[in-house]
Amino acid sequence: MSVWALIMAAGSGARMGLGHNKVLAPLAGMPVLARSAAAFNGLVDGKIIVTRAEDMEAVRAMLPSETVVRGGKTRQQSVLRGLEALPARAEIVLVHDAARPLVTRRVIERCIASARAHGSGVAGVPVKDTIKRVDSHGAVWETPPRAALRAAQTPQAFGVVTLRAAIEALEARGEIATDDAAAIEASGGTVYMVEGAETNLKLTTPEDLRMAEWMLGDGPRGRVGHGYDAHRLVAGRPLILCGVTIPYEKGLLGYSDADVATHALMDALLGAAALGDIGCLFPDNDPAYKGISSMLLLRKVARLLREKGFSIGNADVTIVAQRPKLSPYRDAMVRAVAAALTIPPAAVNIKATTTEGLGFEGEGLGICAFAVSMIHKCP
Repeated sequence: MSVWALIMAAGSGARMGLGHNKVLAPLAGMPVLARSAAAFNGLVDGKIIVTRAEDMEAVRAMLPSETVVRGGKTRQQSVLRGLEALPARAEIVLVHDAARPLVTRRVIERCIASARAHGSGVAGVPVKDTIKRVDSHGAVWETPPRAALRAAQTPQAFGVVTLRAAIEALEARGEIATDDAAAIEASGGTVYMVEGAETNLKLTTPEDLRMAEWMLGDGPRGRVGHGYDAHRLVAGRPLILCGVTIPYEKGLLGYSDADVATHALMDALLGAAALGDIGCLFPDNDPAYKGISSMLLLRKVARLLREKGFSIGNADVTIVAQRPKLSPYRDAMVRAVAAALTIPPAAVNIKATTTEGLGFEGEGLGICAFAVSMIHKCP
């Protein structure tokens, strides 16, 4: 069954007091929205990001590989717009608040499993406090049995057709449900809850943001990797650096396209994740990699990291070459790397330097590259 996620990021976050959408705020070195979206990597077939009109440009820059749609006047309308943007093949949808960036993969997996088995799977946790129902004057009406109570969280997973029909029915009656599960209940459907997590808190106030920072600070916030590669310059080969073909009389010699800068970056990413190096993943005695584009391999590395539960924070590459002059091609290289890694161009930095005529680079015999990257382990 094709499973998709709707990441709801269309709120104003007024109580956070930031003056902008709270999901764009940084959290332990990574935007709240990017952290929430990354939690679903490798678990769903695709994601739709639903946000405010004024935030669409920023969200697209942050998550260039995701589909971004404009939300409605209410959350319920925003969910409906997200459902309308799903491909026809989508069968199960997980609706998740972007303001819950600490959701774990285990919680997501439980929601998906329940939706496949029962048609719904809503994350929730047992209520710890005694709950009182009161009237408008504060007088207690009743005390519900605490053992039967759950505090609903997100994600909330349902069949796409079922959820869309339930919300459309509410819209037709002019009613608003407090969450997607309530929409299903209003339509007469049965909602199944699964075990959520106490750490899956919703960021509403500045105190929540500080709490999330503290929770993420229990372990390393990031993992750093370093990469290096060098290739000989020869006649009769194209010069390709960070996926961009540079006009020059010589090119780099290698089994693939010999993109030395991209090779260094791949090794940095693999090193940060402790996943070996490009020689292990793409051996130069395998015909499948003869002449292959290194940018294609970079996409494979990025996908591998996501499957292992990592998100990519940034990439910093230094190319060492006496000639040719590389600064005119820097922006194109940044865009190519950002697209391959599905991270914002602002998270990619590419520099070029010479050796003042020293060494094999200075003599024009070859080009080398250094790269540093930071990745984050999704909670």
